[in-house]
Amino acid sequence: MFDLSKYDPDSVSNPNNNIFGLPTTEEDAQLVIVPIPWEVTVSYGSGTARAPEAILKASLQVDVCDLDVPDAWKQGFYMRQTDRKILMKSDYLRKEAELYIDYISKGDEVSANQFMLKTIKDINGGSLYLNTWVYEQTKALLDKDKLVAVLGGDHSVPLGFIKAIGEKHGDFGILQIDAHCDLREAYEGFNYSHASIMYNVLNEVPQVKKLVQVGPRDFSQNEKSYVANSEGRVITYFDKAIKCRQYEGDTWKNITDEIVNQLPDKVYISFDIDGLDRKLCPHTGTPVPGGFEADEIYYLLRKVLNSGRKIIGFDLCEVGISDSDWNSNVGARVLFKLCNILVASNVPQTA
Repeated sequence: MFDLSKYDPDSVSNPNNNIFGLPTTEEDAQLVIVPIPWEVTVSYGSGTARAPEAILKASLQVDVCDLDVPDAWKQGFYMRQTDRKILMKSDYLRKEAELYIDYISKGDEVSANQFMLKTIKDINGGSLYLNTWVYEQTKALLDKDKLVAVLGGDHSVPLGFIKAIGEKHGDFGILQIDAHCDLREAYEGFNYSHASIMYNVLNEVPQVKKLVQVGPRDFSQNEKSYVANSEGRVITYFDKAIKCRQYEGDTWKNITDEIVNQLPDKVYISFDIDGLDRKLCPHTGTPVPGGFEADEIYYLLRKVLNSGRKIIGFDLCEVGISDSDWNSNVGARVLFKLCNILVASNVPQTA
């Protein structure tokens, strides 16, 4: 067992160590990150399945000093190795999905094509397999009283984890940072599409009593209607509405206070990196103009923490990859902030 109190955070990161260069084991760590290399249903750009490995590499350049939570890292963060079988399954089904999307985009009838019928069956079956795998992996960790986080992959990946969180913690709310509402039903015929994650969560996880969405700026009329007809279960702060309030003199403090007041006592954070301004995440799967600065979201997260609400888990999804490593660099820093906030909400901090 390694005593992190003796670890020198100012030393050069050892590439043989774990996330953020910490010499932590899964047994020692308070927080365990489960990477999920899956992007079968992405409908635009790809690459997020390999984001966990890229973020791990970039994390070695992150200084483990956070002015909000200076010593959270001393509780130990650990990221598991990427499961190569899951990655290979994702790669195979992704190619099948590309053929299927191309076929339906031309208006061709799926029921008339036996190959396409088998393809959609295989993809939906693969997503069910993935959901069960994520549930089992995260539930086992929660049963050991670990704090748990999920690192995607596309935004479809946390469903199994959110189910496990519900069983562990009972009723809770979700704070979703996202450019999209993700409330589509079986988008493109994929039951567990990245564009359907919150639709599926609300249908399959009864413990989720409130979904508070911050920043959507690309959504369908049906999704807008879903929010309006949710009887308050879904509260959406659209990007345009936030910006208009700010242009007319309202402050981010007032807006974040209002957002936090919508949340119940227990909060799960679902962070799609495309909620940020695209300059911070240019290769995310479905980029949209607009969005937040990272510091604006950090301010919101700090408000949630300081409100006394208990943060019970998080996912970070849709980080793209590029030759410049800029996406993974930003992703690693967002991940570090989320890790610190989660630990600070659950473990008393000591120097």
